[in-house]
Amino acid sequence: MFIVIDGTDGSGKATQTKLLLERLGKKAGLETEVFDFPQYGQKSAVLVEDYLNGRFGSPEEVGPYRASILFACDRYAASFRMRKALAEGKVVLSNRYVSSNMGHQAGKIVDAAERDRFLEWLDNMEFKIFGIPRPDAVILLYMPLEVGQELVSRKARRTYIEGGKTRDIHEADISHLKKASEAYLYVARKYGWKVVDCAPGGKLRSIEDIAEELWRDVLPLLPARKA
Repeated sequence: MFIVIDGTDGSGKATQTKLLLERLGKKAGLETEVFDFPQYGQKSAVLVEDYLNGRFGSPEEVGPYRASILFACDRYAASFRMRKALAEGKVVLSNRYVSSNMGHQAGKIVDAAERDRFLEWLDNMEFKIFGIPRPDAVILLYMPLEVGQELVSRKARRTYIEGGKTRDIHEADISHLKKASEAYLYVARKYGWKVVDCAPGGKLRSIEDIAEELWRDVLPLLPARKA
């Protein structure tokens, strides 16, 4: 079983992935393995880090296709370990995956028909050309932009960001984040992802409340379990 946790900025992807991982092991008694993308600090993510630090220009200047290839190469590098874990019968969790390209890069495309063509191209590149594992389920944590921005501002400085900056070029570009947020909801509807609203009506839910909803969504998907 391969489950992806993705989400808009500030939605708590890493936190919820960690909580779900612990629950799968302690409560369900399942063997697990977790992956986190991009793989910052690894050779496969060097060009991703350059892109997010603005070395190739703004998100719009790089465009959706070139940026997608950078992230896809990083996932390809991890795909061998992912397939091994799946072959061993483990439940694999991933904090972000191809779904992140779908949200952030498809958000750069306004025309609906061109956006769908891009998504078809992306699916072919990632899952057929690179041959990475296709997830059994994708769960999208949706955080309204205004709430998410406040939460992102509280984060500690990330090691991959250079020059004393506190945000990468995606996080620092409100227009990009707004378009990505809308694109995430579009692709969630298109591909039938489960969407978890983390702040309905702008009111932030607790970490524990969100974790409970995630657990209820994941439980029916799991292989034979103890609970």
